[in-house]
Amino acid sequence: MKIVLFGYGKMGQIIEKFAQKRGHEIHLIVNSINRNLITVDELVGADVAIDFGVPQAAIANMELCLEANLPIVMGTTGWYEHLDTIKEKCLSLDGSILYGSNFSIGVNIFFHINKMLAKAIQPYKAYDVQVEEIHHIHKLDAPSGTAITIAEGILNNSDTKTSWVNSVVGDGEEEVIPKADQLLIESHRIEEVPGTHTVVYSSEVDQIEFKHTAHSRDGFALGSVIAAEWLFGKQGFYQVTEMFDFNR
Repeated sequence: MKIVLFGYGKMGQIIEKFAQKRGHEIHLIVNSINRNLITVDELVGADVAIDFGVPQAAIANMELCLEANLPIVMGTTGWYEHLDTIKEKCLSLDGSILYGSNFSIGVNIFFHINKMLAKAIQPYKAYDVQVEEIHHIHKLDAPSGTAITIAEGILNNSDTKTSWVNSVVGDGEEEVIPKADQLLIESHRIEEVPGTHTVVYSSEVDQIEFKHTAHSRDGFALGSVIAAEWLFGKQGFYQVTEMFDFNR
C-alpha cells in the first residue's frame, strides 16, 4: 500500500519503520510545516492514511481524507466530542474511517478482559474500583484515550458507577475526590513512560490489580499499520475493536 502519514513525531517515525518493514511505501508525510499546503490533489495515488498527529488537526485531516475518498486510520484522540458528526459525514460519503484510543494488540486484549473482569466483580459490592494511567510528560491530553476506553468498559458493566472523573497527580494540580458513583481515573505524567494502565479493585480484605505496561511505542505503531491493512478495501466507520475477534 501507499500510505499518507499525518504527524511525523516519534510515533510517525516508528509507524514509517513498521510500514516499510511490512512492504508498504510512504506516499506522503504531512506535518505542521506543510499541512496548510496539502489538498486533495496531493493525496491522489495513495491507498490509506494513518494519523497520529495533534488533536487540533484530527477533524480537518479526516474531512480532507473523506473528500479525497482516502481511507484513514485515526490514532489521534482528543476529538471524540465530534465523533457523531464525523461518523454521519463518513457514512453519507461512503468513506472509510477506523478510529481507536489504542491500536496495540496487547491493549485490545486488555480491553476485552477488562470488561469480563468488571462483569465478574459487579455482584460483589465490597470492591471499589479506580483506573490509573502513567504516560510521558509530552502527552497532551489527560486522561489518556486508552484510560477512557478502560473506564467505559467498566461503566458499561457496573450498576454502581455511572460516570468517570479525572485527577491529574502532581504539578500543583488540585486533587479530585470522586463521589461514590464516580469512577476515578488517576493520571500521572513521568518522563518518557510510553504508557502504563492499571485497574485496581480494592476491598477491606484484599486488592486485585489488572495491569498493562507498554515497553515502547512499537506496539502502537505496528498495530496502526495492521489496522491500515485491515481497513484497505472497506467502506464504513469502524472502531479498532472491530479488527479483533475475541469470541471465537
